[in-house]
Amino acid sequence: MTLEVNVVIDHGPSDWQIIQQGPDGKADIAMAGRWHSKLWPNNPFVLARLVKEDTNIPLSTWQPMKAAADGTWKGSLKGIPAGGLYRLETLLGPDIHTQWGAIGQVRHHLGVGDLWIIAGQSNSAGYGQGPVWDPPENGVHLFNNAMRWMQASHPLNEATGTVHPANREMANPFHAPWLHWARRMKQELGYPIGLVQTSLGGSPLVSWNPTEKGEHPLFDAMVQAVNATGGKARGMLWYQGCSDCSPELSATYEKRFLSAAKAWRKALKCPNLFILTVQLNRCTDPKVLGDRNWSILREAQRQVPKKLANCCVVPALDLPMSDCIHNSAHGNLLLAERSALATLGAAYGRDVAWKAPEVAKARLMKDRTTVELTMDNVTNALTTADAMGVPFAVEDSQGMVNVTKMDLVPRNVVKLTLEREVAGQAVVHGAYGVNPPGPVFDYFRFVPMLAFHGFPISTGKEKK
Repeated sequence: MTLEVNVVIDHGPSDWQIIQQGPDGKADIAMAGRWHSKLWPNNPFVLARLVKEDTNIPLSTWQPMKAAADGTWKGSLKGIPAGGLYRLETLLGPDIHTQWGAIGQVRHHLGVGDLWIIAGQSNSAGYGQGPVWDPPENGVHLFNNAMRWMQASHPLNEATGTVHPANREMANPFHAPWLHWARRMKQELGYPIGLVQTSLGGSPLVSWNPTEKGEHPLFDAMVQAVNATGGKARGMLWYQGCSDCSPELSATYEKRFLSAAKAWRKALKCPNLFILTVQLNRCTDPKVLGDRNWSILREAQRQVPKKLANCCVVPALDLPMSDCIHNSAHGNLLLAERSALATLGAAYGRDVAWKAPEVAKARLMKDRTTVELTMDNVTNALTTADAMGVPFAVEDSQGMVNVTKMDLVPRNVVKLTLEREVAGQAVVHGAYGVNPPGPVFDYFRFVPMLAFHGFPISTGKEKK
């Protein structure tokens, strides 16, 4: 058989591929293929090297691979530093010092950096609409549904040529937060970011969770996709929950998600896989009911990072929407910025203020008609963009207690005035319901509080 080139790469990186770096900030690139030559039919040298695409400077001299007499070869380039983009070149020559050997195949636009899995449902897959500036960029690449590497561009969950019917969207998706997130991560970290698309609009947790009864097609597709990229990833970008806002599913969401996360790490052989989660935004569809279910699920999302190492949660309650349940394209850009800060702080240990305001204490005052909330993670002062709305609800043994007034006391205290005295033990809910009023947020950072449910109100008389 006559080959078009003298060195063929049958197994190895493809154009646009991002290779997951190791803990030392380096990666090895393994390759194998065939060689063919009439000039040197006996004992030729198959050589390979990486070249920086921006400067055309080789990372090293030509490195010899192992060429066999049967016309096959294999080898690897070791200790490639995080960075790129690189060009992989091969050639065939009579010795390891040749510069003008016979032509070999080339792979373009390679990078060594971090891989992040896109998982969850529609707000992760990307259904945001509206014009925004969010273009493709070299060094931000996507392993798409066709299991091919490409320069990342919207829509990330586009289904042309998909080999995963399980996560094929029924409609064309639009804009997702993760391209801009990856751009910001690349800018801050200084090396390429690869995105591995596995999300699907409307998907319930059970489809991702192999520890639950039933089929788990999205889990299976995710594992297959990650294995196809090399089997390692730095983390997961998870935004899901709307499909689990029923009484039964919301009540068990926390336990089921913790089990799913452990199963993901085991299946991917990544015990430290970082998981960034997003707390549910509002839903403005009047046909969607279940205020308590949505609140319980958001509380589960708030609790998960307290019980799962290498995990964080990002609020989304304030994001603008392009329909009754999907964040708009502008909302996605805001979420991307917020998520990038959280990732840098929680996953990469950067000294950045990323944590959302979160309830720390709730105290019933002596008049029993005033509740004071103390919030953690407030860098400046609490404020609200909805002066007419109160995003808190108090509930006691007699039911809901109407909150007649909300005062924000510098710098991190919220004072709630109630319509009547509290009866018995009471709890407070933050951002209660399917479509709660606008939340309070940290003024300078423009980060809203995390929603919470059933936080106990102290009277100061509880047994210690």
